[in-house]
Amino acid sequence: MRAITVSPGVANSARLEDVPPPPPSDGAILARTLALGVCGTDREIIAGDYGWSPPGEKRLVLGHESLGRVEEAPAHSGFAPGDLVVGVVRRPDPVPCSACAAGEWDMCRNGRYVERGIKERHGYGAELFRVEPDFAVKIDADLGLLGVLVEPTSVVAKAWDHIERIGARTRSWQPHTLLVTGAGPIGLLAAMMGAQRGLEVHVLDHSTSGPKPDLTRALGATYHSNGTAVLETLQPDVLIECTGAPKLIRDVLGRTAPDGIVCLAGVTAPGQVLDFDIGLYNRTMVLSNETVFGTVNANHRHYEMAADALARADRGWLTRLITRRVPVAQWAEALKSRPDDIKVIIEFQS
Repeated sequence: MRAITVSPGVANSARLEDVPPPPPSDGAILARTLALGVCGTDREIIAGDYGWSPPGEKRLVLGHESLGRVEEAPAHSGFAPGDLVVGVVRRPDPVPCSACAAGEWDMCRNGRYVERGIKERHGYGAELFRVEPDFAVKIDADLGLLGVLVEPTSVVAKAWDHIERIGARTRSWQPHTLLVTGAGPIGLLAAMMGAQRGLEVHVLDHSTSGPKPDLTRALGATYHSNGTAVLETLQPDVLIECTGAPKLIRDVLGRTAPDGIVCLAGVTAPGQVLDFDIGLYNRTMVLSNETVFGTVNANHRHYEMAADALARADRGWLTRLITRRVPVAQWAEALKSRPDDIKVIIEFQS
C-alpha cells in the first residue's frame, strides 16, 4: 500500500512509497483512509526539526489528522464496516503516570507517551490504517469528508474544556466576550465553538483579504486586522491565542477583563527575547484574578466533544474552511503553504 513516509531529523526526506499493510498489533479496527489533514507539525517533521521513528525503524509514516472508513471491526466494539472513524493521536506512556492512568494522556507528566505520525508510532498517512477501539472515534456519517477536521477541533475542544473548568472557580463566572488571535484553522474553530456558546466573538488576524474575514463574519463574529488596537478597548473575558507569535503573546497578556482567562494554543520557538514589564503584568494578574494557561493535544473526551461540535456546525461554513484538497499522488503540494490557505487536506480516495 502507498504511504507518505519520512526519516525524522533528515530534512526533505519525505516520499510516497509502498509499505507493508499495518499489522494487527496496531489495532483491531482496519480502516481505509479517506483523507489526511496537514498542519504545521507535519511541515516541521518534513523539515527535519521534529519527529521520531518507531523503535528499530528508520522511517515514520506521517499523518495525525485522520479520517477513514472502517473495513473490519471486532464484534461488540461499537464500530462496524462502513463507519467513518478518526484515530486519536496520543497513546499513554507504558508506566503509566497518574494522568495517563486516568485516561488523560494529553496531560502526561513524564513525557513517555507516543503519538501517531509524530513520536515513535506510525501515523495515518497510508491507504490503510489500524487503530485500537479505545482510541477510535466514530464520526457522524453526514459530516463525510469534513470529519477530517475532528483532530484539530479536538485541540480546541480541550481548550474550551479547560477554560470552562477554570471559569468554574467562581460560581458567578458568566463570560460574554471572546477574542481569538489568529484566523488559521485552530483560531477559526475556536471562534466557531465560542459562537456555539453564545459569546460575542472577535477574531484578530493580519490578513485583509482572502477567505478569513468572510469566514469570521459568517459566524456572526467581528474581524479585526488593524494590529493590536482592539486590545486597547475590548477587554475580553476569554482570549485564545493561536498564532504563537512572541510579540502578540506579549501584547495580549494582562489584557482581559477582571477574572479573565488567556489560553495559549500556539507553539513558539525558544530564543525570543522581548522587553516586557513583568511588574505591571504581575500586578494586573494578581489584582484582577486573571489566569493564563497552555494547552496541547487532546484525550478521547475532547475528540467526542469535537465530533459533536462539528456535527452541530454549518456544513457550508466547514466546507469553506478546507481551502485546498490535494490528491495523494501530488501529496507534496499540500505541504507547500499558500497565502490563502486555511486547512489543506490530502485525499486518498478520489
